[in-house]
Amino acid sequence: MVVLSNTLEFPDVSKATSEGLLAVGGDLSIERLLLAYKSGIFPWFDDDEVILWWSPNPRFVLFPEHLKVSKSMRQFLRNTDFSITINKAFREVITECSNAYRVGQAGTWITEEMIVSYTKLHQLGYATSVEVWQNDQLVGGLYGIDLGNGVFCGESMFAKVSNASKAAFITFIHNTNYKLIDCQVYTQHLESLGAEEIERDAFLKYL
Repeated sequence: MVVLSNTLEFPDVSKATSEGLLAVGGDLSIERLLLAYKSGIFPWFDDDEVILWWSPNPRFVLFPEHLKVSKSMRQFLRNTDFSITINKAFREVITECSNAYRVGQAGTWITEEMIVSYTKLHQLGYATSVEVWQNDQLVGGLYGIDLGNGVFCGESMFAKVSNASKAAFITFIHNTNYKLIDCQVYTQHLESLGAEEIERDAFLKYL
């Protein structure tokens, strides 16, 4: 694990610990964030910690052609009154993700500094949000990074009503042409939708 200086660089991802922790410190400048994502690295830390940079091996990803949608979910999507949009309320989505309660997590890793930085990335065309509306209210959504190379790096999602985040995820994949969705680290929820682990070197080739 390396302590970052003010120099805009990261160590080789092979230097990451077995848990995937690569470096600490640095900042959340636009330039550093873009370099990180292009290098297969992402920030992930609690609001009371220094910035931690990760590059896990294996990497948890979803190939869109492997997306699993249950029969009940397909029926739900046909009959739901959800309205789903893209890039209509980015700051609201990332803020809701920050506020979302997560089991076993006391605080949030989406700090105000992260909200500011990722909103700037969105304004520059590098960050995308998906919104789920019900009765004109934002009830779910997700956001992530798009570097223009066919890979979407999913960051977080939230749901205030049942199936809202899942509807956002499925609809987004069905209406885009990504070759790979980076889910970063394992979750049972995304595994149920078809996500799988691949070697980090294989993931880096997609970048």
